[in-house]
Amino acid sequence: MIRSMTAFTRQTHEAEWGVLSWELRSVNHRYLEASLRMPEELRALEMVARERISKRLNRGKVDGFLRFQPVEAAAAGLQLNRELIASVLQANEAVEALMENPARTQPLEVLRWPGVLQAAETDLSELKKETLALLERALDEMTETREREGAGMKVVIEQRCDAMAAEVVKVRAVMPDILTAQREKIVARVAELQVELEPERLAQEVAMITQKSDVAEELDRIEVHLNEVRRVLGQSEPVGRRLDFLMQELNRESNTLGSKSISTESTSVAVEMKVLIEQMREQVQNIE
Repeated sequence: MIRSMTAFTRQTHEAEWGVLSWELRSVNHRYLEASLRMPEELRALEMVARERISKRLNRGKVDGFLRFQPVEAAAAGLQLNRELIASVLQANEAVEALMENPARTQPLEVLRWPGVLQAAETDLSELKKETLALLERALDEMTETREREGAGMKVVIEQRCDAMAAEVVKVRAVMPDILTAQREKIVARVAELQVELEPERLAQEVAMITQKSDVAEELDRIEVHLNEVRRVLGQSEPVGRRLDFLMQELNRESNTLGSKSISTESTSVAVEMKVLIEQMREQVQNIE
């Protein structure tokens, strides 16, 4: 299955302790590179999250944002730190014993002491468990998105392969006439220059020049590479790097085809092939 390296997903989970959300986005990259931003209370899960991502994705630059919004203290309920209150009152009594006319301590004054009032604590084990479960759901959606885009890329590449194959057929059809015309042109030029050459020597020279202009081998290799591209597109493992290599080989052959061109027809074919290869390369650069 061909997969794109470009995708975006956001998954959210709401519970009594607050709202948790994962946001993942990925773009093309030579290798897999994950950058995660997580709140401090969940920072301990970073290594586990990276392992989960590396098991599901093979290439791409992945930016992950984990957000946790706890419920407001009023909604969650308040708890009294009774041990701290006892310590505060004990210290207050000791201070009052040193004073002649101490004022009575008001309860609200005790409540203002840092740490006396506490919001209900979130169960971190449940929070961590849900964080990883939510990450898996985000990776599921990201994988589905990559596969959908990859399927579209596969169609585009196959269409370009068919178009290149048609260009190969076109140039094969006209190549015999082109070579024949070139032989006649060489013989006519020799006659025009009134150069005395033995018929056998002339035939050898014409054959050598014609051979240098023959592109049958290049066309054969282009067809082989196109068949390999189609085969690779049907594989299930990541194939982006393999396809990139094949694009380089196709470009090499099309350059040779252009350099050997001796007619407007073959030049036009070489140019069209380079355009098709570049269109495929743009797609391949984004394939996992």
